[in-house]
Amino acid sequence: MKTINISVLHQMKSSGEKIACLTAYDASFATLLEDAGVDVLLVGDSLGMVFQGQTSTLPVTIDAMVYHTTCVARGVQRALLIADLPFLSYTSPDRALDNAGRLMAAGAGMIKLEGGLRIVETVRRLGQWGIPVCAHLGLLPQSVHKLGGYRVQGRDPDQATEILDHAKALEEAGSELLVLECIPVPLAKRITTELKIPTIGIGAGIYCDGQILVLYDMLGITPGKRPRFSRDFIPGNNSIRESVATFVSEVKAGTFPQLEHSYT
Repeated sequence: MKTINISVLHQMKSSGEKIACLTAYDASFATLLEDAGVDVLLVGDSLGMVFQGQTSTLPVTIDAMVYHTTCVARGVQRALLIADLPFLSYTSPDRALDNAGRLMAAGAGMIKLEGGLRIVETVRRLGQWGIPVCAHLGLLPQSVHKLGGYRVQGRDPDQATEILDHAKALEEAGSELLVLECIPVPLAKRITTELKIPTIGIGAGIYCDGQILVLYDMLGITPGKRPRFSRDFIPGNNSIRESVATFVSEVKAGTFPQLEHSYT
């Protein structure tokens, strides 16, 4: 299988090949996911909830992100490795540059951060220093208290226009990839069509250029209620590796997500 980098992701968008992404937090799972055909691994600050047992992503520190990125990087040979900048670790372009540098030194090939216009200058600064950026719009877990909970974003026409404008501004600033979380399918389709960079959906419908899930959600082992946009891929498969391979094949074939995993 080919080594995945930014150029390959852009080629995949152009050719219509879907991008399969999952979160990873350690070397063993990183190797298994890569062997099963996953294109992109994200060391997400979701580790706070599924790995550390926190009630949100907010307590996750940059030190924790560096540690887990180092672990995952040891298991990666060909997949693109993205790492999250955690809550309040990028309050200024200078601080973002310092912390992004730590994640890149730990083995990340791209850095992800949440927000729209407020992070545009940060995206530009990281790009000037050769650090690729994946932006994140829609439901922003680090802003869950301001948003009033884990709610679908962009259903209001004005909010939808704002998200589209932010997406275009982030692309212009140099973002190479864009995660769209919990937004209506028509809005995700429009953003994907109007942007040149690939979009990765999570609860954003079938028209995104790729899909990502939290690993523990798609294996059915996250405590509590599984998000609507996720699916347990364990039933019908004989192993974790086979379950991951099924996820990859369904993303590539365009059969996941279905309407029941999406929002209108």
